[in-house]
Amino acid sequence: MNYCVLMKMNKTILITGGAGFIGSNLAIKLKEKYPSMRIIAMDNLKRRGSELNIPRLKHAGINFVHGDIRNKEDFEEIEKFDLMIECSAEPSAMAGFNCSPSYALNTNLVGTLNCLEEVRKNNAGIVFLSTSRVYPINKMEELNFIEEETRYSLKKEQLIPGVSEKGISEKFPLEGWRSIYGATKFCSEVMIQEYISSFGIKGIINRCGVVAGPWQMGKTDQGLPGLWVAKHFFNGELSYIGFGGEGKQVRDILHIDDLFELIDIQINNLDKFNGGIYNVGGGLKNSTSLLELTKICENITGNKIEINSVIETRPADLKLFITDNSKIENLANWSPKRDITTTIKDIVNWMDENKIQLKIILS
Repeated sequence: MNYCVLMKMNKTILITGGAGFIGSNLAIKLKEKYPSMRIIAMDNLKRRGSELNIPRLKHAGINFVHGDIRNKEDFEEIEKFDLMIECSAEPSAMAGFNCSPSYALNTNLVGTLNCLEEVRKNNAGIVFLSTSRVYPINKMEELNFIEEETRYSLKKEQLIPGVSEKGISEKFPLEGWRSIYGATKFCSEVMIQEYISSFGIKGIINRCGVVAGPWQMGKTDQGLPGLWVAKHFFNGELSYIGFGGEGKQVRDILHIDDLFELIDIQINNLDKFNGGIYNVGGGLKNSTSLLELTKICENITGNKIEINSVIETRPADLKLFITDNSKIENLANWSPKRDITTTIKDIVNWMDENKIQLKIILS
């Protein structure tokens, strides 16, 4: 198959996790840009709020299949497809701490193996959404930090390779522990590389940082930008958790539309990106601490809420993660276009338009 013309032909894309935040947005944006493309969205609807995306998907002309990647038989009703975008996951880095890791293991690892078998049987390609959480926590804790007034920053001088003032690159060491979530995604990356080598499938691995935008049902352990905006919008309560409870921990944020634009480039040039592993995030210019994010949310929503302080740091929490996008930016001639303020405004506008539906779920 000539993947370079995939989008210009009457082909089929299967998006697993297709009713989730990332999956549903990618599905709808692909259908809008390529109306003749057949898009199938498969999801088990475990995440609360994902059911709200089913009418959106159907309205866009996307076939929704209620299925679970953990179950091989759920793939039986899926028609032959040419490309899978694998968005399904138990996305919490806290999964398996003080509770059973079974769901995370079965979804993020066994589920990936089931997906790879379907890709192999269909002679299809795969774009796998992995995570920045594959980078070991113990190594991240050894970085040299500067504590500033509103955030932590990276010092210029670092002893560990793959880290600079720009953030963390793909050359960062992978030896160490990374949470059950991170480990399952890392193991999935290894198996994808084996399938590419053994069976000749085309595959791309994107290690995504924090992705945000409309239709994100944020929780305390995942989807933080959506959570932070929702609590300000609906006048709820929040807490700065860990690292002294000061809110100085930092993440970079990537708008969902910027992620779509990159994946659009990749799936139209699958041969070019085949076999590659790419860090994909907002980068240094789109990084923010919780303190700084609070101020942005206050300015945009006009609401100031109570934010508590929890001194103790949770297992698997990081003081800082910023994505160094240099590799994918150079190869794809792509970089994030939307800043954090734009991302937060888009989330607020979506909440305002759907506040009756969302209040029960997000407030």
